[in-house]
Amino acid sequence: MSQQDQSQYFDLMVEGVGYLDRVRTVRPEGQEPFWTCSVAALYGKAGKTAYTYFDCIVSGVRAREAVKQLEPFVVCRQKVLIGFRLADPHAEAFIYDKGERRGRPGVSLKARLLSIRFAKVDGVEFPVTTTRSSRTPESVSA
Repeated sequence: MSQQDQSQYFDLMVEGVGYLDRVRTVRPEGQEPFWTCSVAALYGKAGKTAYTYFDCIVSGVRAREAVKQLEPFVVCRQKVLIGFRLADPHAEAFIYDKGERRGRPGVSLKARLLSIRFAKVDGVEFPVTTTRSSRTPESVSA
């Protein structure tokens, strides 16, 4: 096979620690449903941290399984801290359609969530596995 026949890919990855939020299943008409979430990535000095927000499509079997395990905690409004790996981050421009910013331009950062290395729920370590866990929000907060 010649070099011209081979496809080349260039990956841009983001790794960090942040809070998992807005976990949901999107069910587009005529297409397979898929999971999405938001990640509030932390950066800066401890005690004076700042956040960068990513809207993510959950990609990969392991990432989907981890998000499914953590979804009940997010729904219960518990703090879910994760170690994450994102791929292909990019910005998308939009116009606010309501609120005090209505009509103004905004930017949303998008990415694919590839993996979750670790998770803590309300400060308690949560073992993220590739097989469904039987842990519930009540068992972690106890």
